[in-house]
Amino acid sequence: METENRKILLVEDDPNFGSILKDYLILNDFEVTLAKNGMEGFEKFKKDNFDLCILDVMMPYKDGFTLAKEIREKNKEVPLIFLTAKTMKEDILKGYKVGADDYLNKPFDSEVLLMKIKTILARKASETKVEDNRFEFTIGKFHFNSKLRYLTFENEEPIKLSPKENELLKLLAVHENDVMKRELALTRIWRDDNYFTSRSMDVYIAKLRKYLKKDEDVEILNIHGDGFRLAIKNSSLI
Repeated sequence: METENRKILLVEDDPNFGSILKDYLILNDFEVTLAKNGMEGFEKFKKDNFDLCILDVMMPYKDGFTLAKEIREKNKEVPLIFLTAKTMKEDILKGYKVGADDYLNKPFDSEVLLMKIKTILARKASETKVEDNRFEFTIGKFHFNSKLRYLTFENEEPIKLSPKENELLKLLAVHENDVMKRELALTRIWRDDNYFTSRSMDVYIAKLRKYLKKDEDVEILNIHGDGFRLAIKNSSLI
């Protein structure tokens, strides 16, 4: 994913750490605005359009949670990543409750942060496709209604999908005959990208394959190292 011209608001009260992190992100082709506390961060947020915000939790004048709430009142969609030196479960849960997309404990590997940023931005870009208000899809000889969570083969009784099966099939259907990135599904549906959630997704992919095998022209393909593709023969999208 291209990162050039992507704007990040970095709010960090440690001047040395903030400066180093800003320079690192700039080296990776982001435009970065640095604020030294929550009050300054909110003023800068109001004056520009940002693609992502990185917020330190413990700051003078206004902490990261309060700043996140104010940002969410202005913009419900901009991704938020919290940075904290604390590892209390309560703080992590509080962060997610105010709308965090991810959470990193200090000290952390800058490459991990970079990966998380790229994954979140890729997900947001793909959500433009996903959230186009469509809820009915034709998948070969199947009719899929994601609002009711029904998958129907020809005139048979519909299968009621589980919530995760439903979300996963919708992502595949929106990306029909195109690659659905593995990290997109993991971060959007499971809210995390790790070994265990990845294995869990593989189980759900196997379930969907079992449902779809009634139509030999429909197949979920593994795209090695990238994700999956819902391949439909004779599709108008091919």
